[in-house]
Amino acid sequence: MFWETTEGMLLWLVGAPLRIAVILVGAVVLRWLVHRAIAGLEERTVDRSQEREGEEPSRSKRDRVAAARRRQRALTLGSLLRSVSTFGIAVIATLTVMAEVGLPLGPLLASAGVGGLAIGFGAQTLVRDFLSGIFMIVEDQYGVGDYIDTGEATGVVEEVSLRVTRLRDYSGVVWFVRNGEIVRVGNQSQGWSMAAIDIPVSYDEEPDRVLTILRRVVQEVFEDPEWQPKLLEEPSVAGVESVSGGVMTLRVFAKCRPGEQWAVPREVRERAKEAFDAEGIRGPRIMPFDQRSP
Repeated sequence: MFWETTEGMLLWLVGAPLRIAVILVGAVVLRWLVHRAIAGLEERTVDRSQEREGEEPSRSKRDRVAAARRRQRALTLGSLLRSVSTFGIAVIATLTVMAEVGLPLGPLLASAGVGGLAIGFGAQTLVRDFLSGIFMIVEDQYGVGDYIDTGEATGVVEEVSLRVTRLRDYSGVVWFVRNGEIVRVGNQSQGWSMAAIDIPVSYDEEPDRVLTILRRVVQEVFEDPEWQPKLLEEPSVAGVESVSGGVMTLRVFAKCRPGEQWAVPREVRERAKEAFDAEGIRGPRIMPFDQRSP
């Protein structure tokens, strides 16, 4: 070994410290370059999303939420990449320095492997949460502002992290759901939403007359400047959905923007009620007890 002779010690003192310094400086520079590249990728991703959405103050709330969602996704992935790159560079630099010093790496790596295995068994749920969170973010299964159903909880996504997803339901309760426990996700806000609107009227009304009035109503809603931006196409009147118990139920389908699948049906029902009252269309009537089916 180098310390067995004076000449070997002197040669080591001249060469090893210099190589160690070069390794450490190289690791710092490499980390800076990698982080700079990741930051540039983050910035370009955010800029592209802002260019697509536009910076006009008149853009809708859903568009602003979508832009914030893309920014959060880019920043989360950037943070993950920085952490992984820093850890990898630090481990490689540490092992290289230890090899230069002359420490035996075999027993150390074997011990680290056994310790890592033990920690992995003890923290497997945490590892599963992190892996699930990574795939959810990369695959863009949902984001901030989406209304999702995770099975355990349903609500609007307020925050997505690598370990947990935070939801708020319509009663104001905040739910923290571990990503590893989410088996399936129903996203009601991605791309577009479909609202199925059932409107009941009296059993003995003429279907053709009622459907004609209802088609006029949905056309007026679609042509309204306030509601047209919320609808992706003109709502369609499917026809009579069911007839039972003195009630004839009509069904309307409305393809609308994400998050508008609750407001649009309310507007259609309100206008349908006004139009039916004006045309003398009666609402559902309760059949006398002696006329009901046994």
